[in-house]
Amino acid sequence: MLYTVMLMVLIQYLLGFQEDIQMLKMNGDRIPVLNMYCGNQPVFICEKAVSNVNRCCDSLNISICKQLLSWYTLSQNANVSGVDNNPALHPLWVRCDMSDPARTTWFGAETVCTGNKVSGVKLYSVTCKGSTVGKKSLITLDKLKQEHKKRQPSSSMAIKGSARFSLFGSTVVENTLIESQSSVTVDFKWSHVESILETPPLSSTATLNIKVSSGDMRSPMYEMYRELEFLQTLADGLRTGETEWMEPLESTSAVNLTKAFLEGLLSFLLVYLFLKPTKTKSETDTPIFNSFLERGDLDFVEQLWVRMRKSVTSYQDIGDCLKLVTEALRYGDIKPWIHRDSSSSLSKLILQSYHQQIDHVSLTGVTPVHMLLEMGLDKMRKDYINYLIGNLLLTCCEALNVLYITEVDLQEQVIRLRKLHHLLEIIVTCRTFLGLPYDRLFLLTQSCLQHYKTFPYNEEHEFKLQIKPALISHFYQKEQPVVWEAEVSSGHGPREVRTSIQLSDRPLVDHVIFETDYPNETVNGDSEDPAFFSTMVCCSLVNFA
Repeated sequence: MLYTVMLMVLIQYLLGFQEDIQMLKMNGDRIPVLNMYCGNQPVFICEKAVSNVNRCCDSLNISICKQLLSWYTLSQNANVSGVDNNPALHPLWVRCDMSDPARTTWFGAETVCTGNKVSGVKLYSVTCKGSTVGKKSLITLDKLKQEHKKRQPSSSMAIKGSARFSLFGSTVVENTLIESQSSVTVDFKWSHVESILETPPLSSTATLNIKVSSGDMRSPMYEMYRELEFLQTLADGLRTGETEWMEPLESTSAVNLTKAFLEGLLSFLLVYLFLKPTKTKSETDTPIFNSFLERGDLDFVEQLWVRMRKSVTSYQDIGDCLKLVTEALRYGDIKPWIHRDSSSSLSKLILQSYHQQIDHVSLTGVTPVHMLLEMGLDKMRKDYINYLIGNLLLTCCEALNVLYITEVDLQEQVIRLRKLHHLLEIIVTCRTFLGLPYDRLFLLTQSCLQHYKTFPYNEEHEFKLQIKPALISHFYQKEQPVVWEAEVSSGHGPREVRTSIQLSDRPLVDHVIFETDYPNETVNGDSEDPAFFSTMVCCSLVNFA
C-alpha cells in the first residue's frame, strides 16, 4: 500500500492531478509481453482510466509516458533526492499509444539494487509491428545484435532461443473451427541461436503445459464424462432440491429396463439349475458399457446403475426401479453377485438377502436418489482405479486413497470423483494424442495427485511436465510456432541487460490495434508463408553515480 501511495503522489504531482490516469498493481505474468521480464512479481501498470469496453483507448501519449519514467528514475536516485535509504519501488510499466516513429506500446522501469541500496534503473521499451508474411520482412539476428549494442556496448553477448508450439487444442476441419477448452503446448529453451525462426534443436529443454477440460467430444473419456454428469445431476438435486434431468439415452423406460434385467437374471438361474448346459451365454457376457474404461467384471449393482443412468428422467423412475429390485431380493427371486468391497446401501441389502434378513427401506423422499448416487459413486470409482492401477500401473491404492475415500459425505465424494476424472482426462489426453511413454505418464500422474491433495478442483490449472524433445519431434518439427523468441544478453545478475524479438501468431499487446500487410482476415489462414506479429523489447541500464 505504501508503494502505491508514493507512486500515485508522484504521478499526480507530475500530471497536475489529472483524473484520467489510473494505476493498477498486479503480477507481471498476467500480461504476456511482460511475463518474461517480470514473472509473477508485483508490478505497477499505469494507463488511462477508461472503460474496459474499449481497451485500445487506455494507452497514454508517448511524451507523458516518458515523463512518468523520468520521474520514477529521479525518485530512486539518492543523488537527486538527497535521501540515501529510499525504498526500492516495484517496477513501473506504462501503456503507450504507438504514436512515436518506433511504434512503442510499453515503457517500463525497474530498480537495480546493490545490497539494500538502489544503484540504478533499467529502462525498457516495447515496440510492435503488425502481422507480416514471409521471413524476409523479419529482423535478422545481426540487426538484433546491433540494437543490443546501441544500449549495451559489450563484446560479450549470449543469444538464447525459446519457442512455444501448440500440440493439442482447437482444430480446423474443412474450414470449420472446432473450439476446445483443452490445450497442450510445449515450451522450448536452447542456446546458440543461428537464425530467426529456427526449429528448436533436440538438445533443447522442453516443458509441456497441459490444460484439459472435461467434456471434449474428441476425448476417449467422453462417455465417462456423460456418466459423471448424470451423477453430478443427482448430487445437485440432493443439494438444491431441484433437478434438471438429462436427455435419456435409452428409448425404453427405466422401469421396463429394470424388469427385463431382473427377468433375465431369473431365467439364467432357472436354466443353470435345471438344464445345466455346458456353456450358457448370459447377459453379462455382452458388453454393457462400451466405453474407453469398459470393465468386464460389472456386478449386479453396477449393471443396474448402467441401465438406470441411461433411462431415468424423474424421482418416480428411481423409486419404482429400486422398489422392483428390493422386492425381488425380499422374496428370494434373485441372488445377485456383488463385489466384496461394494459399499452402497443397495449392496448391503443384497448381502442381507443371502441370509434372508433384509432391513426395511422406505423408498420415499430423497432416499432413492441417495441410493442411486451411492451406486454410481461405487461403480465409477472402480472404473477409474481399474484403469489407473490395473491397466496402466500408474499409481497405487494408497496414493489414490485421498480421492476415493468413502468416509466423507456424498457431496464431497462427488467432488473427489471429479478430481479423479480430471486426472484421468489429463493422462488419457497425453497417452492417446501425444503417445507419451510410461515414465512420463507416471510422473504426470504423481504430479496431478499431489496437486489435488491440496488444491480444489480447477480445470483451468495448467500442469507442467518435463520431456525430451525427441518424444514429440514429429509433432512440432514441421509446424509453425505459436511464439518464437531470440534474446541477446550481456552482463550478469541484476545488471544483466537483454534485447529480444518475439514473433507470435497473434498480438502480444491488447491495448492497440495493429495493421497487417496481407489481405486475409485470419492469420496463417491459407497462406503457405506464416504470418507473425513482431514484438521487440529493448533494455538499457542507467547507473547512479
